[in-house]
Amino acid sequence: GYFDRGPIDAKMLIMGGSWSAYWYNGRIYSSEIARGLDIFELTPSKYLTQNEIDAAKSVRVAELNVQNQEKIEWPRKLVVAKAYVDQLERSQALPPDRVAALRQAIQTAESSQLNRRDLGKLKSLAPSVEKSAGLTKRGIDSSRLRALADILRRPSI
Repeated sequence: GYFDRGPIDAKMLIMGGSWSAYWYNGRIYSSEIARGLDIFELTPSKYLTQNEIDAAKSVRVAELNVQNQEKIEWPRKLVVAKAYVDQLERSQALPPDRVAALRQAIQTAESSQLNRRDLGKLKSLAPSVEKSAGLTKRGIDSSRLRALADILRRPSI
């Protein structure tokens, strides 16, 4: 969605607005010039799925200094795989039947706590996902497909 409190004063021009905003452990913190601190939690929309939100929440840091601009290393968790599948579906990088098959295999493996049979099913999907990375026209989709294949080979919950 969209967040706006409206004007600070209906008649007088007063400086205000978000000075800066940062993600930290699943929430967005924003310094509002005139009103103080805002803390937001993301909600699903047509631009952002619950899986993507859950994947973002899976990255935790003990301390954050945004000026360091540390690279985020996504964990090889199935929740991250689900987010990649949502993004690949949104960009139409994979046909609907492959998206459905990936979702089903991930859900089954997640439900079984990665038992040997379901883990084998995930691993068997990785080569075709990796192959798709070389066939896609968009670089970001290629990166997502490679990252997804990596998770399918060695997932965690």
